[in-house]
Amino acid sequence: MNDDVARSAYSLPVTAPVSASRYAGETLLGRKRRARKMARVLAETHPDAHCELDFTTPLELAVATILSAQTTDVRVNQVTPALFKLYRSAADYAGADRAAMETLLRPTGFFRAKTDSLIKLGQMLVEKYDGELPRKLDQLVALPGIGRKTANVILGNAFGVPGITVDTHFRRLTNRFGWVAEDDPVKIEFLVAELIEKRDWTMLSHRVIFHGRRVCHARKPACGACTLASVCPSYGTGPTEAAAAAKLLKGPRARDLAEAAGVDPDLVPAAAVLAPEEP
Repeated sequence: MNDDVARSAYSLPVTAPVSASRYAGETLLGRKRRARKMARVLAETHPDAHCELDFTTPLELAVATILSAQTTDVRVNQVTPALFKLYRSAADYAGADRAAMETLLRPTGFFRAKTDSLIKLGQMLVEKYDGELPRKLDQLVALPGIGRKTANVILGNAFGVPGITVDTHFRRLTNRFGWVAEDDPVKIEFLVAELIEKRDWTMLSHRVIFHGRRVCHARKPACGACTLASVCPSYGTGPTEAAAAAKLLKGPRARDLAEAAGVDPDLVPAAAVLAPEEP
């Protein structure tokens, strides 16, 4: 890895609050130990973390991930049952009627571009890989509609090959955690890979994403109801008072999250439990 890239990972984000000063002199070894401790806490905090795209085959996951661009997993899961019923193989996508597929994909947004990607994906899979998805990252990223993030989703969740998925939540939280000070997704992927054991990469991605959706929100994180508060250099970015923070928790496990952070779960309003998590 380029030395400049490596060095950038070991300086705290310039947007971190004053409380980050206690980590200003953190060594690489110290950061690695802290990152792995945070990863273990996230595993305890979000035992239900998983890939939220519905699929039964690697091809279905590839298609669903392509469709998830610029929309929510919930919306994709509403569209894919009908899609997967009609298109079961790479050959089906390769020979798809463009107008019919565009109609199905319209709710996901950018439906023309996504239709084009799926048809071309099917064609290339048929021509080069006998209709099967390859299992190597360099081969996956050469396929239409599949970038590095999508490839890691496929590898980790369909083939059991560890991969780090850097979405908007993962990028935001790894900077807040002081693991990296970087915006480029590929650089973040490699820098986090140096901190976390390879066997944990796939599940770490899911757990960080769940934490970003439920606790560590973009505009106002629930710092006072966060299980990572004692080891996070960005503690204080959001409210630290328990009652105020508890109201910011979202999702079906909001009260469990509060309790795990040592906060009275009764402080979590019913609306928070029913509130949609951040997309």
